[in-house]
Amino acid sequence: QVQLVESGGGLVQPGGSLRLSCAASGIIFGVSVMHWYRQGPGKQREWVASITSGGSTYYRDSVKGRFTASRDNAKKTLYLQMNSLKPEDTAVYYCSTDENWGQGTQVTVSS
Repeated sequence: QVQLVESGGGLVQPGGSLRLSCAASGIIFGVSVMHWYRQGPGKQREWVASITSGGSTYYRDSVKGRFTASRDNAKKTLYLQMNSLKPEDTAVYYCSTDENWGQGTQVTVSS
């Protein structure tokens, strides 16, 4: 059974940082392309970033230069380092494979 469990969300002031984690089980993590998505209040879910098995990364324009996706294949864990956070980054953040989703972790950026 595939499980993706996100953690690390919380309340942070504008300009602050958070690091999200996603622990995976039930998949061959080392060969899986992994993704981060988010869904803000009243908005559709949107793609944020992807990282290939080889570590190549791709980002939506609005987070380029602020967010960094990484992975530890030995720990089967995906990360999203988020810096210079803005109120518009407020959302539930999800990690996913091409077929499975985690339950999400809430990120709130507010003063």
